[in-house]
Amino acid sequence: MAEHKSDIEIARAAKKKPIQDIGAKLGIPLEHLIPYGHDKAKVSAAFIASKQKEKDGKLILVTAINPTPAGEGKTTTTVGLGDGLNRIGKRAVICIREASLGPNFGVKGGAAGGGYAQIVPMEDMNLHFTGDFHAITTAHNLLSALIDNHIYWGNELGIDTRRVVWRRVMDMNDRALREIVCSLGGAANGFPREAGFDITVASEVMAILCLARDLKDLQKRLGDIIVAYRRDKSPVFARDLKADGAMAVLLKDAVQPNLVQTLENNPAFVHGGPFANIAHGCNSVIATTTALKLGDYVVTEAGFGADLGAEKFFDIKCRKAGLKPAAAVIVATVRAMKMNGGVKKEDLGPENVEAVKKGCSNLGRHVENVKQFGVPAVVAINHFVSDTEAEIQAMKDYVASLGTEAIVCKHWAHGSAGIEELAHKVVELAEGGASQFSPLYPDDMRLFEKINTIVKRIYRGSEAIADKSVRDQLAAWEAAGYGNLPVCMAKTQYSFSTDPNLRGAPTGHVVPVREVRLSAGAGFIVAICGEIMTMPGLPKSPSSERIYLNEKGEIEGLF
Repeated sequence: MAEHKSDIEIARAAKKKPIQDIGAKLGIPLEHLIPYGHDKAKVSAAFIASKQKEKDGKLILVTAINPTPAGEGKTTTTVGLGDGLNRIGKRAVICIREASLGPNFGVKGGAAGGGYAQIVPMEDMNLHFTGDFHAITTAHNLLSALIDNHIYWGNELGIDTRRVVWRRVMDMNDRALREIVCSLGGAANGFPREAGFDITVASEVMAILCLARDLKDLQKRLGDIIVAYRRDKSPVFARDLKADGAMAVLLKDAVQPNLVQTLENNPAFVHGGPFANIAHGCNSVIATTTALKLGDYVVTEAGFGADLGAEKFFDIKCRKAGLKPAAAVIVATVRAMKMNGGVKKEDLGPENVEAVKKGCSNLGRHVENVKQFGVPAVVAINHFVSDTEAEIQAMKDYVASLGTEAIVCKHWAHGSAGIEELAHKVVELAEGGASQFSPLYPDDMRLFEKINTIVKRIYRGSEAIADKSVRDQLAAWEAAGYGNLPVCMAKTQYSFSTDPNLRGAPTGHVVPVREVRLSAGAGFIVAICGEIMTMPGLPKSPSSERIYLNEKGEIEGLF
């Protein structure tokens, strides 16, 4: 049973099929699969273009409660549900994000599912995979190099070196690079200025790759990136530096979605990977829209809790790509309810029905929030062996009181056989046609009002607050024609508030907006709230200390 094997041991024992067989399941001809070894392939842009007139399948979003150290298993449930839908006779495709190297070597781990609900090859997916993130990092840093080079060679565009807003990126957690001074060392090295690094998954290039419809759209968006401002505050664009063509060349393969498979040999697209606490947290539009042309059902996830991931999926991705989700699944665990109810991680073992009941308020808030978007929802209780019948019943009763159903799912231990009931319920919701999806706010609402709307309706705070400089910046962007963009909230994932320790369902809190950034190419405004960092640090004992190659040359310690 799964209890005795680690995720990596289960993944290593998988009986994978050649990727051509997986492509054949979706009707992808051999010449349109670009293989990366035996078990990974990219799908050609020509094939994707040829499918645009096909009818769309049903889109299912998997989201979750606020994450706790107890672990919720959102990706595991996404994978399990995809397998479950295939098991009951539906042609289902899974769409998830690629994993960032930073968290793999830090504390969070990978992003391929777990137990008997995993996507393979797990080691490749959690390391270099098909090189997409390296291409994004390189394209981003090419633009960084071109900015400083342009200034060095006379600064024809009149860039104000104090107002360069394009930072550098790397796909690693490195707090030492958050704020740097570059171009030191005299005249030969340029003009010294302050700069800094973000993690690759926070890069606007990542967001652009994930929101672009095709290569042509990608190049246009790359050109739209604002890299700096002149002394008169007028913007300097990436296309002014003639950077967009070369950046698109670096991304020509990365923009094509990656096809892999689950342990049960069902198709999965793994493409793009913006963080959900600092970026928009969804896999690529190209992967999702392609999957919708090839399958009856597409199961996708949005990062972290529904307050971040689902809100951005609905308000940014669905709005921009014209997607209409048919149903949503909200993942929760008994263990997480106990933690929200005040139980410490080390005390989660013994039965505590009262703590479960107390902690359910967090789940309830997410259920209500998803319904605000007009999307019917079901709760998936991701089962752990330590859960007791009384604790599970308390969760079921609570969810029933909200007019929603909670279903116990045992896919971690039993694969698709453990999640059939949820698969049937999802089909019932999707086929019922009850979805009346609409975003939370209209395009033409003022930018700060959009932020306030999310704070009040999703986070249930009293208001968003910001210094005059932040409000003035938003007003300037509105005057420049960017007022119709959606907002992307950068906020802690652990709470509805900006205090990561405030669990449950707080109300009336104030949400401070510390800084705003314009992602003109991606097409959204980033509002950085509280203490959130766009370059994470490593913990005292990072996961990398436990990752190594064993005597057989196999990787140990990845999870």
